[in-house]
Amino acid sequence: MSADTTILVVDDNRPLAEGFAKMLSAEYEVLTAYNGEEAISLLDETIDVVLLDRRLPGISGDDVLEDIRRRGLDCRVAFVSAADPSPNLDCDMYVTKPIWGSDTLHETVDSLLESEESSATSRNGNGGSRPPA
Repeated sequence: MSADTTILVVDDNRPLAEGFAKMLSAEYEVLTAYNGEEAISLLDETIDVVLLDRRLPGISGDDVLEDIRRRGLDCRVAFVSAADPSPNLDCDMYVTKPIWGSDTLHETVDSLLESEESSATSRNGNGGSRPPA
């Protein structure tokens, strides 16, 4: 978990997205998107974690998640939303807003990255690094 790790924060509430980015930027590279279209344009194999609001203008967070899964991108996704969780969401974690303080945000990202490392180790036995692209 280092600056080699890239987090994508997606929320149409700009002050919230920028606040999350500021809290995380000391430890990670952080990108922000303020709607689903921007999120999809930024998504690629370099993204490790996506913090995704469900209620986005235009393309919803649910649709962004569907795009991530359809493209087979190897990133962890946490919905960070005031919307109630729905059954059958293919996300790795669901965090209900509001998030109070950076500790909760960092714990969420750390948990997602730990599950990514565990998954990568079981997939390819290479000590938690991502498989070659």
